[in-house]
Amino acid sequence: MKALPHKTKHLFVFIAKLLVVGGAFYFIFIRLADSGQFDLIHLNEGLNSPNAVLYISLILLLTALNRFLEILKWKALAGTLRPISLGQSAAQVLAAVTAAIFTPNGLGEYAAKALYYKKQDTKQVIFLNLICNGVQMIIAALAGMAGLIAFNALYTVIPTRLLLIMIAAVAVVSVLLFASRNITIKGFSLKKLSEKINDLPESVHRNNMLLALLRYGCIIHQHYLLFMLFGVTIPYPVMIAAISGIYFLGSALPNFTFIDFAVRGSVAVYFFGIIGVNEWIVVLVATLQWLLNIVLPVVAGSYFVLTFKRRV
Repeated sequence: MKALPHKTKHLFVFIAKLLVVGGAFYFIFIRLADSGQFDLIHLNEGLNSPNAVLYISLILLLTALNRFLEILKWKALAGTLRPISLGQSAAQVLAAVTAAIFTPNGLGEYAAKALYYKKQDTKQVIFLNLICNGVQMIIAALAGMAGLIAFNALYTVIPTRLLLIMIAAVAVVSVLLFASRNITIKGFSLKKLSEKINDLPESVHRNNMLLALLRYGCIIHQHYLLFMLFGVTIPYPVMIAAISGIYFLGSALPNFTFIDFAVRGSVAVYFFGIIGVNEWIVVLVATLQWLLNIVLPVVAGSYFVLTFKRRV
């Protein structure tokens, strides 16, 4: 059977992603169109509540802290290749966020950071960025699975059988990866990758793990405080379990960064709809998070993209 042309494959992948995003938007539209729950007065009351200034201040603080922690993470990791200043790290991180917004799952971030280094360092920069993002993903996955299980125990959002299958699949994949660690494909093996990871100083790994945990805490609690701002008073453990589960499921879906709020928002509408949260508030919170965590850094990163000079 004749293989599909390279461009045709890319077209199919692009169409598949459009279907995922289109489905997310359609799900939100249908839920909101049927609910008739948009209450501008309720939202205004939330913004003008006595604690609004406190909540907004904390949300903005967590927004800044989230990105600052990422800058610290990259400074420490990139420092194993060559020392960089905090300003250089900020420029590379923000420019990478800007470059990643129109690429699937933010893959443009890897290429953008590599451009700041010599060509011979490209593989090492990509590897360091993989470590940076990989630890963040592992924390989000573990916390998300725990949150999903806890939330599912209270409100059956996923059939128990399907949840067990998901957990079993993760376990099976982990075992298969461990079993195949010695298999080499074109000079690459998981064992070599593991050895390369172990070559980094333990202090770098500890720092990366700690900052990743703090970043995750910032993002989750920023989401929580946004709900508090709009008068949602669901118990803290339930909210944190729901939010972490949403992040886990939302991140598992293929998407582009610039419509991330729609994909994750569709999952959030379903979860929070079960516990009676106004669906317009859910969408508003998802949109605000996207604006704070993606749009603002992209605006700042645009400056560094425009002033970028390739390192020879």
